[in-house]
Amino acid sequence: MDISVVRPAELGVPWVKAWHEVMDGSKVFANPFLAPEFAAGVGLFRGGARVAVLREDGEAAGFLPFERGAFGVGRAIGMGLSDCQGMVHRAGLSWEARDVLRGAGLSMFEFDHLVAGQEAFGPFVTGTFASPVVDLAPGDPDGGYPGWLRSVYPGLAKTVLKKERRLARDLGDLRYVFDERDPAVLRRLMNWKSAQYRRTGRMDRFARPWIVGLVDHLFQVREEHFSGVLSVLYAGDRPVAAHFGPRSRSVLAAWFTAYDPELRYYSPGLMMHLRTAEGAARDGVRVLDLGRGDKEYKDWLKTRELRVGEGFAWRGHPVALAHRLWRRPVRGLRNTVLAHDWLRTPADRLLRTVGNLRGGT
Repeated sequence: MDISVVRPAELGVPWVKAWHEVMDGSKVFANPFLAPEFAAGVGLFRGGARVAVLREDGEAAGFLPFERGAFGVGRAIGMGLSDCQGMVHRAGLSWEARDVLRGAGLSMFEFDHLVAGQEAFGPFVTGTFASPVVDLAPGDPDGGYPGWLRSVYPGLAKTVLKKERRLARDLGDLRYVFDERDPAVLRRLMNWKSAQYRRTGRMDRFARPWIVGLVDHLFQVREEHFSGVLSVLYAGDRPVAAHFGPRSRSVLAAWFTAYDPELRYYSPGLMMHLRTAEGAARDGVRVLDLGRGDKEYKDWLKTRELRVGEGFAWRGHPVALAHRLWRRPVRGLRNTVLAHDWLRTPADRLLRTVGNLRGGT
C-alpha cells in the first residue's frame, strides 16, 4: 500500500470522486464532517491541514484528513468543531494505524469523535461516548408541521405549539426557512451564539477569525455531497432563532443553534430544533446528527445513539509520549465532570457566574 500526503486543495478530481464514492457506499461515512469539502474548507484557514491518501493497486482507497502540528503531532481535521472523524475508506481495505501514521509523517494522531468501525484505531481509543441522532422520515404533507410534530413528538407537541401560537400573536405569523441564503442572518446567528458563549462562560468560538471564515466559506458551498445549510425561524420579519450546519446527501449535522435572547421565554431553541428536524426530513435528509454531549433536548429528540471514540494513535516516539502525558489527564478530568450531574451542575453554575462577571452584570 502506498500513502501520499497532500493539502486538501491538491486532491484533484479523481481522488475527490473516489472519496465521494466511499461516502455513497457506506452509511458510516455519510456524515458531512467526513466529506472532502469540509477538509478543503478547513484547509483554507489552517496551514497544517493535510490528507493522507491510501492507494491500493494504484487507486485511491482511503482518506485520512488531519491537521499537522509541530514535531509531527497530528489531530483530526477541524478538531473542536468536527463531530465525526476518522479514516474514510472503501469496504474491505486492510490498514494498520501505525503504518498510516508513518506514511503521513505523524508521531501521533489525536481524535475525539472517532466514527464507529475503525478497528485499526481501536487499541488507541481511551473512551467511547454517546452521540445522539434522529432518524427522519418525510412528514405528512396534509398535516404540515403541526401534524408532523403531533405524530413524531406527541409529548412535546401541545406545549411547543401553544408557545408558537403565543409568539405569533405577539410578534407576527411564524415562517420557517430550511435553506436561507441571506448572509446577514448568518451573521446574526454568529452574534447570538457568541453572546451565548460569553453568557455561559464558554470559550467564544466566533472570537476566532478562522472559525468565522470557515463558517462563511461553508455557507457558500453548494455541492451534491456537501452544502452549508442555514435554517431560520421568523416571527413576522424578525428572526427568532437560527441553525447553521453542514449536510451531505443524507445527513445533516446539528452544529450552531442560537436564538434571540430577548425571546427566551418562548423556548425558541427547542422550536428551532424541532423545525429543523421536520424541514430536513422534507428536504430528503434521513439522519439529523445531534453530536456528542448530554443535553436535555437531545434526550427529547433522539431516536437512537451512535458511539464515538476519543484517544491518541501513536508511534514509538518521545514527542507522542510527552503529548499523551500532557493531554490525557486534562481529558479525563473534563469527561469525569461531564459524566456526573453532581459535578456538572456546579461547574455550569461557575461558568455562568464567570460569564456574568465578564459581561459586567
